[in-house]
Amino acid sequence: MKTLAELAAIRDKMKDKVAIREGDDQTRVVVGMATCGIAAGARPVLAAFVEDIAKAGLTDKVMVTQTGCIGICQYEPVVEVFEAGKEKTTYVKMTAEKAQRVVEEHIKGGRVVEEYTIGAIAK
Repeated sequence: MKTLAELAAIRDKMKDKVAIREGDDQTRVVVGMATCGIAAGARPVLAAFVEDIAKAGLTDKVMVTQTGCIGICQYEPVVEVFEAGKEKTTYVKMTAEKAQRVVEEHIKGGRVVEEYTIGAIAK
């Protein structure tokens, strides 16, 4: 980067990606990837979400990302699903197999998989 014009061009190019992070109508799947999550098996869960979202052709509508500690280590791996206009859904004790079902039923079908949520587990 040599000039202010080049910097401005980079900023303009990245505006769309930043807007996604700030939140629009895109669904976000956030996997807790702190040490506790990784130790509990969050890596295969993250990989399953990325792979299944891509297979379903939903990469333009669903963003899969990772975060640090969500704060409920006893329920790791934890996945939060954020949808525009709805409260977040927190899935706990996730596995790659459970991730496939969440993609199919919740992300594609619009029905929360209740038995995987923190509300069902914490009872």
